[in-house]
Amino acid sequence: MGLRLAAIGVAIGLALAFGLTRFIASFLFGVKPTDPMTYAAVAAALIAVALLASYIPARRATKVDPMMALRYE
Repeated sequence: MGLRLAAIGVAIGLALAFGLTRFIASFLFGVKPTDPMTYAAVAAALIAVALLASYIPARRATKVDPMMALRYE
């Protein structure tokens, strides 16, 4: 679920970034506003961070005994 939300966010962000290239061009130095390598690297980094942020709690949750968790409530 977390990775799906991250992918949706990256897709929306990429669409907005492409749409606002004239505005962001004034903030960039040495990189074209439509540089595909930059977009790919940032998208990959964001997806990797989201994957790690989702994986760590999920891995920890698999180590909990379900009966203990139900009794705790």
